[in-house]
Amino acid sequence: MNRNQGIALAIAAANLLLITLFPPVDQYSIASSAVPVFAGFYFIASKPPMSVINTDLLAIEAMVVLINLAIAWLLLNDKPASAKTRGMSLQNASLLFTGINLVLMLLFPPMESVFALTRAAIPTFEGFYFIFAQKPAHVIVETLLYLEVMFILINGALLWLIFRDKRPPSDKEMLAAMQHLARK
Repeated sequence: MNRNQGIALAIAAANLLLITLFPPVDQYSIASSAVPVFAGFYFIASKPPMSVINTDLLAIEAMVVLINLAIAWLLLNDKPASAKTRGMSLQNASLLFTGINLVLMLLFPPMESVFALTRAAIPTFEGFYFIFAQKPAHVIVETLLYLEVMFILINGALLWLIFRDKRPPSDKEMLAAMQHLARK
């Protein structure tokens, strides 16, 4: 682990600590205790009455922090002196693009109206709203949020594999591999 990777690890640990200290909270209405409504982020020790921690959203937040840590770990990996190039490779750009997509997806999650909630397998969907300025009586559609995360990660992984370095091995690398096989 190099210095930059250590910094990324420390930042991820601090983010995970903040996420657990200020978890997302759903609050039950006095009129209907069957439908929780997203109430915001509260300090863990001072949640409002009649509220519960939204564990699904908390898990998504933690997963995004850990995925961003993995992306940063790969981007900040030391490269051999012969492999250093100017600028950013397409493989690293795909990792950066995936990380930015995950952050934007969490800032603008899919929302539905509390009044449109049903017990159907497929949730209703009303649009993407900024998480800190959502419309009243709207909740996050967790099923769609999970699908978004899954597709962003799959697409990022495929792009990372497509853009990998495809250079043929050098003469020295081939000679070293042949000598290694000859010793066996």
